[in-house]
Amino acid sequence: MRESGYSDALRVLRDAAGGDLQHVLDAACEPVPAWNPVVYLADFSGSVLFPLAVRVAEEDVAGSMAGRAFTTGQPVTAERDGAVRVWVPVTEQASRTGVLAVTVPHAGPEFLEQVELLGVFAGLAIAAAARVSDIPYIRRQGREMSLPAGMQWDLLPPLNTRAPGILIAGLLEPAYDIAGDAFDYAVGDRDLDFAIIDGMGHGISSTLLTGLAVGAYRHARRSGAAVLDIHRAIDRALADYYRDDSFATGIVGRLMFTTGRLEWSSAGHPPPLLLRGRKVVAELTSDPVLPFGLGGTPQLGSADLEPDDAILLYTDGVTEARGPDGDLFGVHRLTDLIERQAASGQPPEETLRRLVQALLDHQPEGLRDDATLLLVQWTGRPS
Repeated sequence: MRESGYSDALRVLRDAAGGDLQHVLDAACEPVPAWNPVVYLADFSGSVLFPLAVRVAEEDVAGSMAGRAFTTGQPVTAERDGAVRVWVPVTEQASRTGVLAVTVPHAGPEFLEQVELLGVFAGLAIAAAARVSDIPYIRRQGREMSLPAGMQWDLLPPLNTRAPGILIAGLLEPAYDIAGDAFDYAVGDRDLDFAIIDGMGHGISSTLLTGLAVGAYRHARRSGAAVLDIHRAIDRALADYYRDDSFATGIVGRLMFTTGRLEWSSAGHPPPLLLRGRKVVAELTSDPVLPFGLGGTPQLGSADLEPDDAILLYTDGVTEARGPDGDLFGVHRLTDLIERQAASGQPPEETLRRLVQALLDHQPEGLRDDATLLLVQWTGRPS
Protein backbone atom coordinates (compact mmCIF):
# COMPACT_ATOMS: atom_id res chain seq x y z
CA MET A 1 0.00 0.00 0.00
CA ARG A 2 1.28 3.44 -0.90
CA GLU A 3 1.39 6.13 1.75
CA SER A 4 -1.77 8.19 1.34
CA GLY A 5 -1.29 11.72 0.04
CA TYR A 6 -3.79 14.50 -0.33
CA SER A 7 -2.17 16.76 -2.92
CA ASP A 8 -4.63 15.91 -5.71
CA ALA A 9 -7.59 16.09 -3.32
CA LEU A 10 -6.50 19.53 -2.08
CA ARG A 11 -6.22 20.78 -5.65
CA VAL A 12 -9.77 19.59 -6.39
CA LEU A 13 -10.99 21.14 -3.13
CA ARG A 14 -9.33 24.45 -4.00
CA ASP A 15 -11.23 24.59 -7.29
CA ALA A 16 -14.50 23.00 -6.17
CA ALA A 17 -16.11 26.06 -4.56
CA GLY A 18 -17.99 23.76 -2.22
CA GLY A 19 -19.95 21.86 -4.83
CA ASP A 20 -17.80 18.90 -5.89
CA LEU A 21 -17.07 17.04 -2.68
CA GLN A 22 -17.44 13.62 -4.30
CA HIS A 23 -14.49 14.29 -6.61
CA VAL A 24 -12.49 15.57 -3.62
CA LEU A 25 -13.12 12.31 -1.76
CA ASP A 26 -12.37 10.17 -4.82
CA ALA A 27 -9.00 11.92 -5.19
CA ALA A 28 -8.19 11.45 -1.50
CA CYS A 29 -9.10 7.74 -1.61
CA GLU A 30 -7.08 6.77 -4.67
CA PRO A 31 -3.60 6.50 -3.06
CA VAL A 32 -4.83 4.32 -0.14
CA PRO A 33 -6.21 2.51 -2.28
CA ALA A 34 -9.90 2.87 -1.37
CA TRP A 35 -12.95 3.31 -3.53
CA ASN A 36 -16.67 4.04 -3.56
CA PRO A 37 -16.59 6.66 -0.77
CA VAL A 38 -19.93 7.75 0.69
CA VAL A 39 -20.23 10.42 3.37
CA TYR A 40 -23.23 10.39 5.71
CA LEU A 41 -24.02 13.43 7.86
CA ALA A 42 -26.01 13.15 11.07
CA ASP A 43 -29.31 15.01 10.99
CA PHE A 44 -30.04 17.69 13.58
CA SER A 45 -31.76 15.24 15.92
CA GLY A 46 -28.87 12.75 15.76
CA SER A 47 -31.15 9.89 14.75
CA VAL A 48 -30.57 9.52 10.98
CA LEU A 49 -27.44 9.60 8.80
CA PHE A 50 -28.13 11.29 5.46
CA PRO A 51 -25.78 10.78 2.49
CA LEU A 52 -24.12 13.73 0.83
CA ALA A 53 -24.36 11.94 -2.51
CA VAL A 54 -27.71 11.69 -4.28
CA ARG A 55 -29.38 8.35 -4.98
CA VAL A 56 -27.86 6.76 -1.87
CA ALA A 57 -30.14 5.51 0.90
CA GLU A 58 -30.09 7.07 4.34
CA GLU A 59 -29.10 5.02 7.39
CA ASP A 60 -30.69 5.01 10.82
CA VAL A 61 -28.23 5.62 13.64
CA ALA A 62 -29.80 2.77 15.59
CA GLY A 63 -29.14 -0.66 14.10
CA SER A 64 -26.85 0.12 11.16
CA MET A 65 -23.12 -0.33 10.50
CA ALA A 66 -22.81 3.40 9.83
CA GLY A 67 -24.70 4.14 13.02
CA ARG A 68 -22.39 1.95 15.05
CA ALA A 69 -19.32 3.82 13.77
CA PHE A 70 -21.06 7.12 14.53
CA THR A 71 -22.08 6.26 18.09
CA THR A 72 -18.91 4.46 19.16
CA GLY A 73 -16.35 6.52 17.28
CA GLN A 74 -14.62 3.31 16.14
CA PRO A 75 -14.18 1.73 12.68
CA VAL A 76 -16.74 -0.90 11.68
CA THR A 77 -15.99 -3.46 8.95
CA ALA A 78 -17.86 -6.01 6.84
CA GLU A 79 -16.51 -8.35 4.13
CA ARG A 80 -18.17 -7.81 0.77
CA ASP A 81 -17.37 -9.45 -2.60
CA GLY A 82 -13.74 -10.19 -1.81
CA ALA A 83 -13.07 -6.76 -0.31
CA VAL A 84 -13.96 -4.98 2.94
CA ARG A 85 -16.44 -2.17 3.46
CA VAL A 86 -15.30 0.15 6.27
CA TRP A 87 -17.26 2.81 8.14
CA VAL A 88 -15.36 5.43 10.16
CA PRO A 89 -16.42 8.63 11.93
CA VAL A 90 -16.28 11.90 10.02
CA THR A 91 -14.81 14.52 12.33
CA GLU A 92 -14.52 18.28 12.08
CA GLN A 93 -11.54 19.12 14.27
CA ALA A 94 -12.51 16.82 17.17
CA SER A 95 -16.27 17.04 16.63
CA ARG A 96 -17.99 13.95 15.22
CA THR A 97 -20.43 15.02 12.51
CA GLY A 98 -21.08 11.90 10.44
CA VAL A 99 -19.63 8.75 8.90
CA LEU A 100 -17.47 7.90 5.89
CA ALA A 101 -17.93 4.52 4.18
CA VAL A 102 -15.26 3.23 1.77
CA THR A 103 -14.16 -0.11 0.34
CA VAL A 104 -10.57 -1.34 0.79
CA PRO A 105 -8.77 -4.55 -0.23
CA HIS A 106 -8.56 -5.82 3.34
CA ALA A 107 -8.98 -4.58 6.89
CA GLY A 108 -5.40 -4.67 8.11
CA PRO A 109 -4.32 -2.08 10.72
CA GLU A 110 -2.53 0.04 8.12
CA PHE A 111 -5.65 0.31 5.97
CA LEU A 112 -7.89 1.12 8.93
CA GLU A 113 -5.52 3.87 10.03
CA GLN A 114 -5.57 5.39 6.55
CA VAL A 115 -9.37 5.21 6.38
CA GLU A 116 -9.67 6.91 9.77
CA LEU A 117 -7.50 9.73 8.42
CA LEU A 118 -9.80 9.91 5.40
CA GLY A 119 -12.66 10.50 7.86
CA VAL A 120 -10.74 13.43 9.33
CA PHE A 121 -10.01 14.79 5.85
CA ALA A 122 -13.66 14.42 4.86
CA GLY A 123 -14.72 16.44 7.90
CA LEU A 124 -12.31 19.25 7.05
CA ALA A 125 -13.41 19.27 3.40
CA ILE A 126 -17.09 19.41 4.36
CA ALA A 127 -16.44 22.22 6.86
CA ALA A 128 -14.63 24.19 4.17
CA ALA A 129 -17.46 23.60 1.70
CA ALA A 130 -20.08 24.66 4.25
CA ARG A 131 -18.49 28.11 4.39
CA VAL A 132 -19.57 28.80 0.81
CA SER A 133 -22.31 26.26 0.09
CA ASP A 134 -25.61 25.20 1.66
CA ILE A 135 -25.32 21.67 0.25
CA PRO A 136 -24.04 19.99 3.46
CA TYR A 137 -26.73 21.78 5.51
CA ILE A 138 -29.52 20.84 3.11
CA ARG A 139 -28.41 17.21 2.84
CA ARG A 140 -28.46 16.68 6.62
CA GLN A 141 -31.66 18.61 7.29
CA GLY A 142 -33.90 15.62 6.72
CA ARG A 143 -37.19 17.44 7.06
CA GLU A 144 -38.57 20.97 7.12
CA MET A 145 -37.18 23.21 9.84
CA SER A 146 -38.94 26.20 11.36
CA LEU A 147 -37.42 29.67 10.92
CA PRO A 148 -36.66 30.07 14.67
CA ALA A 149 -34.95 26.67 14.72
CA GLY A 150 -32.86 27.50 11.67
CA MET A 151 -31.74 30.76 13.29
CA GLN A 152 -31.01 28.98 16.55
CA TRP A 153 -28.86 26.28 14.95
CA ASP A 154 -26.78 28.99 13.29
CA LEU A 155 -25.89 30.24 16.79
CA LEU A 156 -24.46 26.93 17.95
CA PRO A 157 -20.90 25.63 18.01
CA PRO A 158 -20.24 21.99 17.00
CA LEU A 159 -22.37 19.62 19.08
CA ASN A 160 -19.32 17.90 20.55
CA THR A 161 -15.59 18.25 20.79
CA ARG A 162 -12.63 17.00 22.77
CA ALA A 163 -9.30 18.53 23.75
CA PRO A 164 -6.53 17.46 26.14
CA GLY A 165 -8.19 17.25 29.54
CA ILE A 166 -11.82 17.83 28.53
CA LEU A 167 -14.79 16.44 26.63
CA ILE A 168 -17.93 18.44 25.85
CA ALA A 169 -21.20 17.58 24.13
CA GLY A 170 -24.55 19.33 23.71
CA LEU A 171 -27.93 18.54 22.19
CA LEU A 172 -31.21 20.39 21.60
CA GLU A 173 -34.73 19.07 21.11
CA PRO A 174 -37.14 19.48 19.36
CA ALA A 175 -34.32 19.79 16.85
CA TYR A 176 -36.47 21.09 13.98
CA ASP A 177 -38.61 23.54 15.96
CA ILE A 178 -36.46 24.94 18.77
CA ALA A 179 -36.61 28.59 19.81
CA GLY A 180 -35.04 30.10 22.88
CA ASP A 181 -32.51 27.50 24.03
CA ALA A 182 -28.83 27.63 23.16
CA PHE A 183 -25.41 26.66 24.43
CA ASP A 184 -21.92 27.80 23.57
CA TYR A 185 -18.33 26.97 24.44
CA ALA A 186 -14.76 27.83 23.54
CA VAL A 187 -11.57 25.85 24.13
CA GLY A 188 -8.70 28.09 25.24
CA ASP A 189 -5.03 27.54 26.04
CA ARG A 190 -5.67 26.68 29.70
CA ASP A 191 -9.40 26.55 30.18
CA LEU A 192 -12.79 25.74 28.70
CA ASP A 193 -15.50 28.40 28.73
CA PHE A 194 -19.11 27.26 28.40
CA ALA A 195 -22.64 28.57 28.79
CA ILE A 196 -26.25 27.46 28.51
CA ILE A 197 -29.05 29.97 27.82
CA ASP A 198 -32.85 29.66 27.97
CA GLY A 199 -34.68 32.71 26.65
CA MET A 200 -38.23 33.43 27.78
CA GLY A 201 -41.16 32.78 25.49
CA HIS A 202 -41.41 30.96 22.19
CA GLY A 203 -40.94 31.61 18.49
CA ILE A 204 -38.93 34.36 16.81
CA SER A 205 -39.02 36.72 19.81
CA SER A 206 -37.39 34.09 22.00
CA THR A 207 -34.78 33.29 19.35
CA LEU A 208 -33.84 36.96 19.01
CA LEU A 209 -33.57 37.38 22.78
CA THR A 210 -31.34 34.32 23.10
CA GLY A 211 -29.27 35.45 20.12
CA LEU A 212 -28.54 38.72 21.90
CA ALA A 213 -27.59 36.85 25.08
CA VAL A 214 -25.22 34.55 23.19
CA GLY A 215 -23.70 37.50 21.35
CA ALA A 216 -23.07 39.34 24.62
CA TYR A 217 -21.60 36.17 26.12
CA ARG A 218 -19.17 35.69 23.24
CA HIS A 219 -18.16 39.35 23.19
CA ALA A 220 -17.33 39.36 26.90
CA ARG A 221 -15.63 35.96 26.76
CA ARG A 222 -13.42 36.98 23.84
CA SER A 223 -12.34 40.11 25.70
CA GLY A 224 -10.93 37.89 28.46
CA ALA A 225 -13.58 38.77 31.05
CA ALA A 226 -13.90 36.83 34.30
CA VAL A 227 -16.97 34.66 34.87
CA LEU A 228 -18.85 37.25 36.93
CA ASP A 229 -18.07 39.99 34.39
CA ILE A 230 -19.43 37.78 31.59
CA HIS A 231 -22.60 37.31 33.65
CA ARG A 232 -22.92 41.10 34.08
CA ALA A 233 -22.35 41.69 30.36
CA ILE A 234 -25.22 39.38 29.37
CA ASP A 235 -27.51 40.92 31.99
CA ARG A 236 -26.67 44.47 30.86
CA ALA A 237 -27.15 43.68 27.15
CA LEU A 238 -30.67 42.32 27.69
CA ALA A 239 -31.66 45.09 30.12
CA ASP A 240 -30.35 47.89 27.89
CA TYR A 241 -32.01 46.60 24.72
CA TYR A 242 -35.39 45.42 25.97
CA ARG A 243 -36.04 47.85 28.85
CA ASP A 244 -38.88 45.68 30.10
CA ASP A 245 -39.31 42.37 31.90
CA SER A 246 -37.75 40.26 29.13
CA PHE A 247 -35.22 37.80 30.52
CA ALA A 248 -33.23 34.63 29.97
CA THR A 249 -32.04 32.11 32.50
CA GLY A 250 -28.64 30.56 32.12
CA ILE A 251 -25.28 29.51 33.50
CA VAL A 252 -21.81 30.66 32.50
CA GLY A 253 -18.85 28.54 33.53
CA ARG A 254 -15.10 28.09 33.21
CA LEU A 255 -13.11 24.88 33.73
CA MET A 256 -9.32 24.96 34.16
CA PHE A 257 -7.59 22.16 32.23
CA THR A 258 -4.57 21.84 34.49
CA THR A 259 -6.27 21.80 37.90
CA GLY A 260 -9.90 20.78 37.41
CA ARG A 261 -11.03 24.01 39.06
CA LEU A 262 -14.59 24.87 38.05
CA GLU A 263 -16.17 28.31 38.40
CA TRP A 264 -19.72 29.18 37.44
CA SER A 265 -22.44 31.76 37.83
CA SER A 266 -26.15 31.01 37.54
CA ALA A 267 -28.93 33.39 36.52
CA GLY A 268 -32.15 31.78 37.76
CA HIS A 269 -31.28 28.47 36.08
CA PRO A 270 -31.63 24.86 37.27
CA PRO A 271 -28.41 23.80 39.06
CA PRO A 272 -26.03 21.49 37.18
CA LEU A 273 -25.58 17.88 38.26
CA LEU A 274 -22.11 16.68 39.33
CA LEU A 275 -21.39 13.15 38.15
CA ARG A 276 -18.53 11.34 39.91
CA GLY A 277 -17.72 7.65 39.71
CA ARG A 278 -20.81 7.11 37.52
CA LYS A 279 -23.07 8.53 40.25
CA VAL A 280 -24.69 11.94 40.62
CA VAL A 281 -23.18 13.10 43.90
CA ALA A 282 -24.42 16.69 44.07
CA GLU A 283 -26.30 19.57 42.52
CA LEU A 284 -24.01 22.56 42.04
CA THR A 285 -26.16 25.08 43.83
CA SER A 286 -25.43 28.72 44.57
CA ASP A 287 -27.31 31.64 46.10
CA PRO A 288 -30.44 32.55 44.09
CA VAL A 289 -29.86 35.22 41.43
CA LEU A 290 -32.38 36.86 39.11
CA PRO A 291 -32.33 35.83 35.43
CA PHE A 292 -30.28 37.76 32.88
CA GLY A 293 -31.94 41.08 32.01
CA LEU A 294 -33.51 41.71 35.43
CA GLY A 295 -30.53 43.28 37.19
CA GLY A 296 -29.48 40.47 39.50
CA THR A 297 -26.22 40.49 41.44
CA PRO A 298 -24.16 37.51 40.22
CA GLN A 299 -22.64 35.05 42.68
CA LEU A 300 -19.56 32.95 41.95
CA GLY A 301 -19.73 29.22 42.60
CA SER A 302 -16.66 27.02 42.55
CA ALA A 303 -15.69 23.36 42.90
CA ASP A 304 -12.58 21.24 42.48
CA LEU A 305 -13.28 18.38 40.10
CA GLU A 306 -11.64 14.98 40.22
CA PRO A 307 -10.41 13.25 37.04
CA ASP A 308 -13.34 11.93 34.97
CA ASP A 309 -15.91 14.05 36.83
CA ALA A 310 -18.67 15.36 34.57
CA ILE A 311 -21.10 18.26 34.84
CA LEU A 312 -24.56 18.02 33.26
CA LEU A 313 -26.33 21.31 32.53
CA TYR A 314 -29.93 21.31 31.33
CA THR A 315 -32.89 23.61 30.69
CA ASP A 316 -36.25 23.29 32.41
CA GLY A 317 -37.74 21.82 29.24
CA VAL A 318 -35.99 18.57 30.20
CA THR A 319 -37.36 18.14 33.73
CA GLU A 320 -40.77 19.66 32.93
CA ALA A 321 -41.57 17.32 30.03
CA ARG A 322 -44.84 15.51 30.82
CA GLY A 323 -45.93 11.99 30.02
CA PRO A 324 -49.44 11.14 28.75
CA ASP A 325 -50.60 10.86 32.38
CA GLY A 326 -49.15 14.25 33.31
CA ASP A 327 -46.13 12.77 35.08
CA LEU A 328 -43.14 15.12 35.01
CA PHE A 329 -39.84 13.81 33.70
CA GLY A 330 -38.21 15.38 36.73
CA VAL A 331 -34.72 15.60 38.17
CA HIS A 332 -34.94 12.15 39.77
CA ARG A 333 -35.58 10.44 36.41
CA LEU A 334 -32.86 12.53 34.75
CA THR A 335 -30.42 11.51 37.51
CA ASP A 336 -31.26 7.85 37.16
CA LEU A 337 -30.82 7.93 33.38
CA ILE A 338 -27.52 9.81 33.38
CA GLU A 339 -26.13 7.34 35.94
CA ARG A 340 -27.18 4.37 33.82
CA GLN A 341 -25.70 5.88 30.68
CA ALA A 342 -22.47 6.72 32.49
CA ALA A 343 -22.18 3.07 33.52
CA SER A 344 -22.42 2.01 29.85
CA GLY A 345 -19.16 3.80 29.04
CA GLN A 346 -20.54 5.57 25.96
CA PRO A 347 -18.98 8.82 24.64
CA PRO A 348 -20.65 12.01 25.93
CA GLU A 349 -22.43 12.69 22.63
CA GLU A 350 -23.97 9.22 22.62
CA THR A 351 -24.96 9.60 26.26
CA LEU A 352 -26.90 12.76 25.41
CA ARG A 353 -28.49 11.20 22.34
CA ARG A 354 -29.85 8.40 24.51
CA LEU A 355 -31.06 10.84 27.16
CA VAL A 356 -32.97 12.82 24.54
CA GLN A 357 -34.50 9.63 23.17
CA ALA A 358 -35.70 8.74 26.67
CA LEU A 359 -37.17 12.24 26.98
CA LEU A 360 -39.07 11.85 23.70
CA ASP A 361 -40.31 8.43 24.76
CA HIS A 362 -41.63 9.99 27.97
CA GLN A 363 -43.58 12.66 26.05
CA PRO A 364 -44.41 10.85 22.78
CA GLU A 365 -46.79 13.52 21.50
CA GLY A 366 -43.87 15.96 21.26
CA LEU A 367 -42.16 18.43 23.56
CA ARG A 368 -44.01 21.63 24.45
CA ASP A 369 -40.84 23.43 25.45
CA ASP A 370 -37.24 23.37 24.26
CA ALA A 371 -35.05 20.83 26.03
CA THR A 372 -31.29 21.31 26.00
CA LEU A 373 -28.49 19.28 27.57
CA LEU A 374 -24.80 20.17 27.88
CA LEU A 375 -22.28 17.68 29.30
CA VAL A 376 -18.78 18.81 30.31
CA GLN A 377 -16.22 16.24 31.49
CA TRP A 378 -12.77 16.82 32.95
CA THR A 379 -10.64 13.80 32.08
CA GLY A 380 -7.64 14.93 34.15
CA ARG A 381 -4.54 17.01 33.73
CA PRO A 382 -3.37 16.97 30.10
CA SER A 383 0.05 15.46 29.52
